[in-house]
Amino acid sequence: MDPITLVTDRLLLRPAEPGDVDAVLAACQDPGIQRWLPVPSPYEREHAEEYVLKIIPAGWREDRQYDLVLTDLESGALVGSAGVGRTAGPEERVRSVGFWTAPGHRGQGYAGEAVAALARWAFTELGADRLEWLAQVGNEGSRSVARKAGFTMEGVLRSRLIHRGVRRDAWVASLLPSDLGLAPQVPYGARATYPARTAG
Repeated sequence: MDPITLVTDRLLLRPAEPGDVDAVLAACQDPGIQRWLPVPSPYEREHAEEYVLKIIPAGWREDRQYDLVLTDLESGALVGSAGVGRTAGPEERVRSVGFWTAPGHRGQGYAGEAVAALARWAFTELGADRLEWLAQVGNEGSRSVARKAGFTMEGVLRSRLIHRGVRRDAWVASLLPSDLGLAPQVPYGARATYPARTAG
């Protein structure tokens, strides 16, 4: 798939460019990003170059991970990154969402704004019927973003993630097309009904 560009009230969500390497390198020095996300630690320039120049383009080219950088419409400053990825086969129509915000740009609603735009794109252009958000239990900042973007918290998945060589519990939440007033590709039966069991 060819990379896309999205525009929100305050952000330009666009494909990564070589000029983004320095900003990504600076952002990923943040202890919070290294605490919660599966990025290398210590985070070196070679890691930023690989992410910007290889990993992001490969995800689009292979039609499996659709990451964009978030830049401020007025200043052009890189404020973070967000993306949608595959979690199952195409017929499942389930995608995941992930994001990070650079220090100095947090608490301003940028991540939520970007996730909302990506969610609408995933439902209308990718044919997704469910978006999932996962984060380590304790990552309150990420959970706050998911909630503000309309995700419904569903619970805790035990031993779901591996971080720094240790299995971690994860929070999970979902967003459905109907949460945004959109129709799903496949009809959704919210409650399954089963025939009554008989004794005997």
